[in-house]
Amino acid sequence: MYALVDGNNFYVSCERVFRPDLNGRPVIVLSNNDGCAIARSNEAKALGIKMGAPWFEIRHMEEDAGLVALSANFGLYGDMSDRMMSLVGGLGHRQEVYSIDESFVDLSGIRGNLAERSRRLRQRILEWTGLPTCVGIGQTKTLAKLANHIAKTAERKPGSYPAELSSVCDLAAMNREALEQVLSTTGVREVWGVGPRIGQQLEDEGIKTVLELTRLDPATVRRRWSVVLERTVRELQGTSCIDMDDAPAAKKEIACTRSFGRAVMDLDELEEAVSTFASRGAEKLRAQGSHAGQVLTFVRTSPFRPDKQYSRSIIVPLRRPTADTAALVETALIGLRAIYRPGFKFAKAGVMLIDLSDASVLQGELDLEPELCENRGRLMTAMDGLNRRFGRGTVIIGSAGTGDMPRNWAMKQERRTPRYTTKISEIPVAKA
Repeated sequence: MYALVDGNNFYVSCERVFRPDLNGRPVIVLSNNDGCAIARSNEAKALGIKMGAPWFEIRHMEEDAGLVALSANFGLYGDMSDRMMSLVGGLGHRQEVYSIDESFVDLSGIRGNLAERSRRLRQRILEWTGLPTCVGIGQTKTLAKLANHIAKTAERKPGSYPAELSSVCDLAAMNREALEQVLSTTGVREVWGVGPRIGQQLEDEGIKTVLELTRLDPATVRRRWSVVLERTVRELQGTSCIDMDDAPAAKKEIACTRSFGRAVMDLDELEEAVSTFASRGAEKLRAQGSHAGQVLTFVRTSPFRPDKQYSRSIIVPLRRPTADTAALVETALIGLRAIYRPGFKFAKAGVMLIDLSDASVLQGELDLEPELCENRGRLMTAMDGLNRRFGRGTVIIGSAGTGDMPRNWAMKQERRTPRYTTKISEIPVAKA
């Protein structure tokens, strides 16, 4: 038995925790440099704003419909997610954080009314963090994902499903007749794992509802489509094929890239940006217990501007794998200086740490020459600890600038509202 706990309109909900005046108003959160809508409140959805809608196409709604557009604050969203997930973990035995706002929980063997247990958790999350959530429960992860969709839809669109399924939906507790009624009113494209192309093919074959998909023969589905869709059908039929991933595998590559808020031409500014990106990548590298063997650095101009175009990347190998911020920044800057060309208006740069290996496995070397640098693992641990405690950028490499925001090359963020200064630990928390 599985549960999927999902934050409703997560980015918008995080903003509303700090700005209650946004409740009941159409709100969207924009992507990097205010490109397109990546989160929408229910009121914004009612205006017909689609996910990914370009900002320039819907900008007129600020005056016409009272739309509130906010630049993304991913640091805030990550902190709020950590706090929400720490509460979600108490619902069951194991937890898989699937995304920033979604988490699977293993409920196997837990007695009692699971729906009521989920409602209590949902209320606790709302009281302790201010974030509204929905919970879907099913015998497989696919059914739990489908139940979560039903719970959210029933809450947002009263009348689309029975009212008792709003916010918390337990498909496993429903009788056969009620379950078939719900599945027959749910489109096949709402199933986790059924993309637009497969969904269109299924509809062309006359399979338009989840109930009709559930009744297909898995072997036939495998021959006609793929083993992936066969697994989805088996999951809908109650056979668990996707296990919990409560210990995700370490990433094979770590990238930190950003589009600039304005065109950058000076090498000094590019060095500052690349130093910042490499530092953040090094922090992520240490967090997963890995070392990098090579560093890729790239820069490019914007293909959407009528300027001279230039795009180049380079891979610089390290003498030995490391997670030392200074070594990684120095290597990234060597690459940047090799590919930099003056006279171009650069729109984006980035650093990718590749050839990753487990930090606990070290390659031995013959003692034929002195060490080029000492092992600074304790220094890196101390730096990470200070930045976690006092905020990102408290301790940085000198080439990354002063740490003051905004930098000239930084993305356009928080232009419409003041930058948040409240720490997550300062949000009022109700007692249990």
